[in-house]
Amino acid sequence: MLMNIKNLTELRTLKRCILEREERMAKPLFIHMTDTQRAELVELRDHAKKPYLRERAAALLKISTGYSGRETAHHGLLRHRRQDTVYVWVHRYLAEGAEGLFIRSGRGRKPAFSPSDGK
Repeated sequence: MLMNIKNLTELRTLKRCILEREERMAKPLFIHMTDTQRAELVELRDHAKKPYLRERAAALLKISTGYSGRETAHHGLLRHRRQDTVYVWVHRYLAEGAEGLFIRSGRGRKPAFSPSDGK
């Protein structure tokens, strides 16, 4: 009888640990889009001049149809991306719309010489 009580206690502890872990796990990523938003992303995916915009729009469209961020990052694009990168694209899109997909000014190396400096 003592053995059963010990096992029952261990089982309850294990269940509690599993439930706590499930609560900490991230929720699946999903984007709900209107027809207008979807059409805007399709237009970007098919006709944007910058390749990075086409890639980001394609990733968002895949996630909106049910693909996970991980699947999209590893198998859904022309090249492998880190899933965190795709998540950043999604969060920026949700916060700023299609404008959030553009690379922001001020990124990259600053010029060492500028003609306006007169040096």
